[in-house]
Amino acid sequence: MNYVIDACALIAFLNDEAGADTVTELLTRAETGIDRLFMSGIQVLEVYYDRIYVKGIGYADAFLESLYTSPIVVLSEIPHDVIREAGRLKTTYSISLADSIACATALCMNFPLVTSDHAELAVIERQEPIQFYWFR
Repeated sequence: MNYVIDACALIAFLNDEAGADTVTELLTRAETGIDRLFMSGIQVLEVYYDRIYVKGIGYADAFLESLYTSPIVVLSEIPHDVIREAGRLKTTYSISLADSIACATALCMNFPLVTSDHAELAVIERQEPIQFYWFR
């Protein structure tokens, strides 16, 4: 199966928070080729600056380097259809720019979005044809 990974999923994994075991399982499945994981560069930026706050710039740089050799496919460019959907989602639901891009990526790729951001995204789950994989 294919999934889009939200920043909160990778942060939960890195911080060993609740739900980290679920993200670990997805990463393991991706490493073995069972699943494929995708992440927008915007979500990578969110995780990167979180790592700077938590562990410092050196750790954040090492994390970033390891991410690009991990089984997560980083989508460096934002396709036109994702830009359009992200803009529509952002204005319709007043969500963060990063969340609008994660949701739009999942919608346009037709893959579930791995997230725990119920507070901001539950309304979208009820209104939009986006599949969510809630990990906690």
